[in-house]
Amino acid sequence: MKKIVFYSLILLFISCKSAKKTILPKEKIKANFEKIDLISASSFQKNRTYELGKRMLMTCNTSTFKPFTTEEATPEVIQKITQDKISMTCHQVLRGFGKFIDMKLKEVRYNEDTKITLFRYQCEYEKKYRIKELQVYINQENKITSITSTDWKDDYQP
Repeated sequence: MKKIVFYSLILLFISCKSAKKTILPKEKIKANFEKIDLISASSFQKNRTYELGKRMLMTCNTSTFKPFTTEEATPEVIQKITQDKISMTCHQVLRGFGKFIDMKLKEVRYNEDTKITLFRYQCEYEKKYRIKELQVYINQENKITSITSTDWKDDYQP
């Protein structure tokens, strides 16, 4: 009887063996962004990311959102960024940070594998107790592939 219990426990431990942790593709892609000089970044992409990022953040001040077009963003971004989703987010942003004032480009990073450029903007709001960051990702076709907002950290962390 003891042998049966012993072998059962061994089989249980073998079957529960954890797999080796692998990096998910999205994490791996984000980790491969290399910093590039602000001056060497495309002027068109700098302007596009600034205008589209600001247009999205200004929605909280004006309560009107002009949806992105297929020339400005990928279908995935257009589908995810809707008036309803922005309205819910704006309610929290206005309460926590006040009105959006402006944003300033602080860093540009490029991923050679995906050919995507990341623009990191530091956002300025009425309430100054926390600094927010807007990360705008743009592809070779000059379309926004992702927009995220986080608390500002001087060092880029994927």
